[in-house]
Amino acid sequence: MANDVKPTRKNLMAIEDRIELSERGHGTLEKKRDGLIMEFMDILDKAQDVRGDLADDYEEAQQKINMARAMEGDVAVRGAAAALQENPEITTESKNIMGVVVPQIESSRVSKSLDQRGYGIMGTSARIDEAAEAYEDLLESIILAAEVETAMKKMLREIETTKRRVNALEFKLLPELYENQEYIEQKLEEQEREETFRLKKIKEKKEQEEKEAREEEAEEVDEETEETEEDLEDIQPDTAAQSPAANQ
Repeated sequence: MANDVKPTRKNLMAIEDRIELSERGHGTLEKKRDGLIMEFMDILDKAQDVRGDLADDYEEAQQKINMARAMEGDVAVRGAAAALQENPEITTESKNIMGVVVPQIESSRVSKSLDQRGYGIMGTSARIDEAAEAYEDLLESIILAAEVETAMKKMLREIETTKRRVNALEFKLLPELYENQEYIEQKLEEQEREETFRLKKIKEKKEQEEKEAREEEAEEVDEETEETEEDLEDIQPDTAAQSPAANQ
């Protein structure tokens, strides 16, 4: 609250510094928020494409595996799946997007050639090969979707956090600082007016005292002048009386 702030010039300077810093921070956070939103929109578009591809790949993989089971039987399909010797490898790294660390997933040994799948080429049919290839594509789509979805969630959380900080500065901290600044400026202006009025009164009082002193001094001079004139008047008759005697 403004009333809790002491109206001093030191506090005013401190508040002005905080206002300047908060305004810079507000501008920086606004730019970050806008940049994050733009990046998020790009990731969202990519996520929508990935989701569509994932749904298509899943549907195709289901169709292929159902066809393989119908044509070759569950025993042959399970036997081909059990023959797999090299499992896919997944490594995760990180990348920075507008200050947000998001995962970057790299995969290897997902898509395999016929001789890398472990089952004999002569012992299986094209239906099983198509099902295996379809599931390899599905796995790659799942890996890509995991990367995109995780990045999107992290970006969304950072956007919400940044928006809260921007709103806190814009609607809470800065208005309070402006209010405190205005309060202190008003109080300092009142103090300055009071000080000016007090100095004016002191000056007027001093001038009045000086005037009275001059008047008193003038009165004293007049009194001294009157006394001198009276003394001269008293002396003049005696001088006139003595003059004939002096002449004789």
